Amino acid sequence: MHTANWKLPTGNFFFTRIKYNSGNWDTDQRMPSNLLHSLVEYTTIPVDEKERVVELSSEEIYKSPFCYLSGHKLVEFSQQERKIFKTYVEQGGFVFVDDCNHDIDGLFAKSFEEEMARTFGSNALQKIPNDHYLYRCFFNFEDGPPATSFELNGWGDDLVHDYLKAIQINGRIGVLYSNKDYGCEWDYDFRNKRFLKIDNTRFGVNIIVYALT
Repeated sequence: MHTANWKLPTGNFFFTRIKYNSGNWDTDQRMPSNLLHSLVEYTTIPVDEKERVVELSSEEIYKSPFCYLSGHKLVEFSQQERKIFKTYVEQGGFVFVDDCNHDIDGLFAKSFEEEMARTFGSNALQKIPNDHYLYRCFFNFEDGPPATSFELNGWGDDLVHDYLKAIQINGRIGVLYSNKDYGCEWDYDFRNKRFLKIDNTRFGVNIIVYALT
């Protein structure tokens, strides 16, 4: 964490999934191991192979350099969850939030954006430009966020979202928010990457590298 009070935990990087009480948080179960495999393949970052699940109401989240939050249903934090989430982000934490419905008018998207407005203020969540450092901090994505195969699959809003949103704290992303359903896009056994022309998890590497730098 980049803050005067906290230090980045020493030892291996670990993937933390946030468990929140209001919705279905346990999605895309193969995605974390796939993304961790990519970190091993492309970077020198030492990793733990198993994801950790931390309840949002627990201060254990403060030990995590990177958190993931996703779902299809309602997002409505309790008072304790909201307090922990806000403190974590404002003191240097990073949360990647992914809308599994890939639908800006869906329940997850609407309720999550309302929750962020309650937590950080009505204008805190904003689109980030497609030339943001996030898109070139490791691999280069000249056109911004890569599209997913789920965006035009007939479900959700059936749109390609050519942007991501973020809440920035002191010029640095603390909450990165996607309606592109990267979780489902990366939810496969990492051994199947050999069948892909281009490894579609490379953008996930950028997200984690950005979170750690």
